[in-house]
Amino acid sequence: MKLEYFIGIVPPEDYLERIKHFQGRWVNYLGVEPHITLKAQGGLTPDKKWINQVRKVCQNFKPFQVTLDKPMYFGDNILYLSVNSNNLHNLHQKKVKEISPSEDLIKSYFELDAFVPHVTLGKGKYGGNISTGLSKKELKDMEGLVDKELTPYPNFEVSFIRIYELNIEKKRYDKYLDIALSK
Repeated sequence: MKLEYFIGIVPPEDYLERIKHFQGRWVNYLGVEPHITLKAQGGLTPDKKWINQVRKVCQNFKPFQVTLDKPMYFGDNILYLSVNSNNLHNLHQKKVKEISPSEDLIKSYFELDAFVPHVTLGKGKYGGNISTGLSKKELKDMEGLVDKELTPYPNFEVSFIRIYELNIEKKRYDKYLDIALSK
C-alpha cells in the first residue's frame, strides 16, 4: 500500500465550510478539505521519521497571520484563492530545509523559490482520481462567482499545521495529525 503525506494549513472552520459549500456546486467529490499546502509530498516518507523534524520546526515558529485573497490561475486549469503572509514562505522554507528532499523532488513539487501559497478551488484534472476534474467552462463559471460568494476574504492566525495522509480506499487525503506552533 502506497502511503503519501503532505502538510497544510487549514482556514478557520466557518470559512472552510463556505469553501466546501461553494466547491460542492461543481465538484461532487472532494479528495481533501480546502487548505493551503505548506509542504508537498516530496521527502515525506512512509516511515514517518520526518514528523519529529516537523515538530522541531513548529516548536521554534510563532503563530502568524494569513490573508486569503482574490482568485487566480495556475495556467488555465487550476483556479485558486491567493494567499498573503509575511511568515508563510519562511515556515515553508524551514520545513523543506529540515526535511531535505532531493532537488528533483523540490523542483517537481514547486517548493522553495517556486512555492506559491494558495487554496485550490477547482482543477481541470486531478491526479490519481483525487477529487472531480472540471471543464474550462466550469472553472470560468466558478471564477465568476468567487468574489460574490467567498468575500470578504478572511485574515486569520495560523496556530497549527496539519499533516494529511492518503486514504487509498476512499481516494482522499484525511487528517493524520495536527502540530501546534510555539506560543
